[in-house]
Amino acid sequence: MIPIRDENPARTFPIITLALIAINSAVFIFELSLGSGLDAFVRSFGATPAIILADRSPAVLLTMLTSIFLHGGWFHLFGNMLYLWIFGNNVEDALGHFGFLIFYLLAGLAGSSAHIAANPTSTLPSLGASGAIAGVLAAYLVLFPLAGVDVAIPLFFFFTIIRLPALVVIGFWFAIQLLSGYFSITSATMEAGGVAWFAHIGGFLGGLILITILPKKRPLSR
Repeated sequence: MIPIRDENPARTFPIITLALIAINSAVFIFELSLGSGLDAFVRSFGATPAIILADRSPAVLLTMLTSIFLHGGWFHLFGNMLYLWIFGNNVEDALGHFGFLIFYLLAGLAGSSAHIAANPTSTLPSLGASGAIAGVLAAYLVLFPLAGVDVAIPLFFFFTIIRLPALVVIGFWFAIQLLSGYFSITSATMEAGGVAWFAHIGGFLGGLILITILPKKRPLSR
């Protein structure tokens, strides 16, 4: 189930959403230019649980934020930016530009924190905006549960497009994260398949909390 657009036009220009997409894309292109230096760059700016818990200096703690602007491949980047483009503009509309930026960064921190808590001894750097994006999905779910979302569903060698309420689309997505997180606990590593499932779960739960306490620009629930 791949979301491709929503029937929920924003009333303000989503400058922060677009800026975040541009920054994430620019950082990824920079990553591609590093060649053999990429590994050192990722280890410097990715969030490595074991290092963060052992060395809680400001520079090391800052990687919990810098990591959310790094991505491990084109598919990783495109998937995150697609979700941000579809759902971020409406959340930005509700919170205002500055409020949305604060929300996004805090949701990203919540995702990083959950990943670290679930993998305290991991020496693999975590990277990606998935925790922050999960927070955006949670906020959208709270604000616009009945908004129509067009999704592409694979059917053999073709795709069919249907419209579903956001409650179903995002609820299905979160259910997948919970199941994947559960099965990752029972596997040899919680980072099975290279996906930090608990960053998704932590970001989503963080988004649920943040959207209830942050001031709204104006009521937008529908």
